[in-house]
Amino acid sequence: MMTLNGILLFLNLGTGEIILIVAIILLLFGGRKIPELMRGLGKGVKSFKQGMNEVEDELKKPLEDLDKPEK
Repeated sequence: MMTLNGILLFLNLGTGEIILIVAIILLLFGGRKIPELMRGLGKGVKSFKQGMNEVEDELKKPLEDLDKPEK
């Protein structure tokens, strides 16, 4: 799992760039819209992870069926 420092290193963003990005987001969306946007983003990430887990389970299911002894 990547940490925030790892992500920032990967994107090569410094403190100044992050402050500039946050300021632009505040100007574009305003303080009241940001929590709503973050909730939507969180729901999207949760849905994506759930979908990935479902795909992983579907891929593992046939392998588990092969391992079970037949009666």
